[in-house]
Amino acid sequence: MDMVEENIENKILDPINNSEEAKQKSRKINYFEKLLPIWVVLCIIIGIALSQFIPEISQAINSLQIGGISIPIGICLFLMMYPAMLNLQASELKKLRKNPKPIILTLISNWLIAPFVGLAMINIFLPGTTESIQQLKVAIILLSSSPCTAMVLVWGWMAKGNQEQNVINTSLNTITIIFLYVGMVSLLTGIQNILTPGIIVDPWLLLISLIFFIGIPLLLGIVSKRLIITSKGLSWFNDSYKPFVGKISIVALLTTLVVLFSLNGDVLINNPDLLLLISIPLLVGFVIVVVYNVIITKIFKMKYKEAIITIIIGSSSHFEIAIATAVAMYGVGSVAALGTTMGLFWEVPVMLAMVYLGKFLGKRGFWKYNSK
Repeated sequence: MDMVEENIENKILDPINNSEEAKQKSRKINYFEKLLPIWVVLCIIIGIALSQFIPEISQAINSLQIGGISIPIGICLFLMMYPAMLNLQASELKKLRKNPKPIILTLISNWLIAPFVGLAMINIFLPGTTESIQQLKVAIILLSSSPCTAMVLVWGWMAKGNQEQNVINTSLNTITIIFLYVGMVSLLTGIQNILTPGIIVDPWLLLISLIFFIGIPLLLGIVSKRLIITSKGLSWFNDSYKPFVGKISIVALLTTLVVLFSLNGDVLINNPDLLLLISIPLLVGFVIVVVYNVIITKIFKMKYKEAIITIIIGSSSHFEIAIATAVAMYGVGSVAALGTTMGLFWEVPVMLAMVYLGKFLGKRGFWKYNSK
């Protein structure tokens, strides 16, 4: 019976690979996505303006709470996470043994290198112990401990990388986050708390965040994906449903940003250095991780298509879960929530730069066994 169900599942889900591969050359980031940093800046400006002129709006939204979590913001964060869960393709994990080296190197980067680079950046660039600085430290830990499962698919397409590896890695990241995210965040905050006491992290809120913003969206993603493909077909799912929920996700994201900055307007006006304080360690940390991945793919003599996917996924962050966790633990108006939004702010320009750098190195023959 299990074998019959598995065959049925493969017949339904395996064509996804062919469909995705066929779109690889034509897939481009759309105009709106390319200008996402501009929309983020506009949301910051709108949010700060609201904090000064109509603060009652964001305060009213934030007042609707259950267990300390704003209901409207919780819904927005949930809508941010659900589309990413639609990318999970469990059937692809069976192909891990075909070429495990790139996958293993990416996992090492995501769960060993990036988190501890983030920890190092905290101690180099954020030595203080004020409440704001402590929350910025947690923001960096949250961003460093959450490998991306969504936007990397777009960057991989643009870089013309190995899409089978891309799908396998993002699917595996979705699963590993469930088992490793809470433990890694707890480990890093525990270490940092020894170095600079005063960091407050509620493990139960961390677990609740994982369940609500990863577990439930993942379950709904798996169920809805299967039902929709069965009833409406794979083409409708890929060409109509996913783009639609993707747009809702962006609207929810930008709405969350407006509220975040409207509640933090006074803090930013009085302390404009906060955004700079978190941007420097984030950017320096990113450069270190990227350089590590470029070197390691060279050492292991990887082909371009595998190397670029390893670099992109191994250097990325899942800013949605980082924002959601910060909001759950510290509140929508917290410095920690504000800090994690900078992961989003730098995501698009940094990843675009990575795509073009990879293409440049590929054309220069940096990877010895580069495939055309």
